[in-house]
Amino acid sequence: MVTRIPSPGPAADALGTAPRTPAPGRSNAPTALILVLGALTAVAPLAIDMYVPGFPTMGAALHTSSSAVQVTMTAFLVGLVVGQLVIGPLSDGIGRRKPLLAGTAGFLLVSLVCAVAPNIETLTVARFFQGVAGAAGMVLARAIITDRFHGADIPRYFALLSQILGVAPVAAPVLGGGILAVSTWRAVFVALAALGVLLLLAVLAKVPESLPPERRRSGGLREAFGAMGTLCRDRAFLGYVLTLGFAAGALFAYVSGSSFVFESLHDVSPTTYALIFASNAMGMLVAGGVFGKLAGRVRINTLLCTGVGISLVGAVAQLVLLAALGETLAGTWISLFVILLGVGLIFPATMTLGQTLGRRSPGAASAFLGGLQFLLGAVASPLVGLFGEDSSAPMAAIMLTGVTAAAISLCCLARPWRGAGESTKRNSTSTQGS
Repeated sequence: MVTRIPSPGPAADALGTAPRTPAPGRSNAPTALILVLGALTAVAPLAIDMYVPGFPTMGAALHTSSSAVQVTMTAFLVGLVVGQLVIGPLSDGIGRRKPLLAGTAGFLLVSLVCAVAPNIETLTVARFFQGVAGAAGMVLARAIITDRFHGADIPRYFALLSQILGVAPVAAPVLGGGILAVSTWRAVFVALAALGVLLLLAVLAKVPESLPPERRRSGGLREAFGAMGTLCRDRAFLGYVLTLGFAAGALFAYVSGSSFVFESLHDVSPTTYALIFASNAMGMLVAGGVFGKLAGRVRINTLLCTGVGISLVGAVAQLVLLAALGETLAGTWISLFVILLGVGLIFPATMTLGQTLGRRSPGAASAFLGGLQFLLGAVASPLVGLFGEDSSAPMAAIMLTGVTAAAISLCCLARPWRGAGESTKRNSTSTQGS
């Protein structure tokens, strides 16, 4: 039996104006809390990409191959998925603060292990556990926002988290490159450990428990993890999760393949590529800002459909321009900008709707949203290189496949015209299955 958790009164829309019962310690000025949650969200993307510029020197220092070094990134992504799927539902039963503190402390310690790893095997295992620990900040940041806020605050804060997810991968290689300019790859992990220290202190000072005992799953861990099965039976929730996951797959295909496309095929310098990458990331930031402004006045499902439509147009245009004109820098750049503009709407919209539908088990809902996002991203990343390196067609085709799958999931499962995640009636029954 699913434990019923008090929800806002019947007069309140899920994204309406009726307030929830504030969690203990709630402040009317949540700026510090949101900044800390944003920093926790950035940890995993930073840990993914900061050490990438040091791959060649890592292989030489550890006397191993480049493919073995790349496996350390795969290990981190697997740990990130596993960590979210475990920590999210666990927090629905025991609260958010304890697993958040444990995860942040664990990230700090494992980062130090990575810094002193004597061989590639130790580093690979440590990277897996670093991913598990780093998952705590990502999955619990979304759950805490769902616990503490209501109305237009929820989509606005999810838009902020999405913007951070767009900026962190751009900033990470730059930060890592700066560290490598004055030290070795081991210093990158020391820097991540230092970030862990700062985050641990920030969590202790600024992140109180957001899930009081009376709102927790009373059936123990078995019921907490059982909530994940209940969520899987919610057709709309599953549709939003898959929409986010497939869009993330398209994004990861871009991240893994764009440097080859621009630097090798279009012969741009690393500096120019960084500017191109940053400009495309700016598209995500702009879209996230627009989402945050419009969320209180426009249906979230409408914004989501708009985002999927924009990305689909960009993905189709990328292949059409490639077939008609061949490899062109302007055509590829503009198409990718349009795709990422749409992704900037998809991410906060699916997070908002998914967390709203899973409001009785915010940790489990957050685990699904984040776990599948990185799982499909990890699957899509290596496919670009696998299908050839003499054309941008593989990246374009994989991105179109991801965006098309997202559109199919949205239309066939989420059925946005029904307004799932935006009506009180739908939200009150969503986690009991459909």
